[in-house]
Amino acid sequence: MPLTKNPVELPDHEQELVLTVQYVADKTDIPNRRLFRKWVKAALSKPAEVVIRIVDRQEGEILNRDFRGKSSATNVLTFVYDDDVPLLGDIVLCAPVICNEAQQQGKDLTAHYAHLTIHGILHLQGYDHIRDEDAVVMESLEAEIITRLGYPDPYVI
Repeated sequence: MPLTKNPVELPDHEQELVLTVQYVADKTDIPNRRLFRKWVKAALSKPAEVVIRIVDRQEGEILNRDFRGKSSATNVLTFVYDDDVPLLGDIVLCAPVICNEAQQQGKDLTAHYAHLTIHGILHLQGYDHIRDEDAVVMESLEAEIITRLGYPDPYVI
């Protein structure tokens, strides 16, 4: 099935990215800035200014409650401030949730971070997974990007 919102491949010099990574969670197994940059660039289809903030459970719970009305932390939240060029937004990754999910699902932690970073960047670009048909498109694109980076397809059990 063709992807309806396939990212446009831009030469590196045209794919401008301003990336800030904020390490707030107290974990030693969080990927470095170089990896986050690699993953973000792989998923981007236009210039962007992005902040990735890696948080602890408490901040994750507060953000998920205040912005989604949910009582617990979630793995990734995306905040879009401008969907024009350049894209402006924040991706919040909750380190303890991501670590627990990787352990429970038997996934490599770095691969799981890569997947959730890509997932957040696709949300920043307007992809969604609320409707089944949109989920198929988004998940297919995530799998395509993540496997191109050398990680296993996160949707294959």
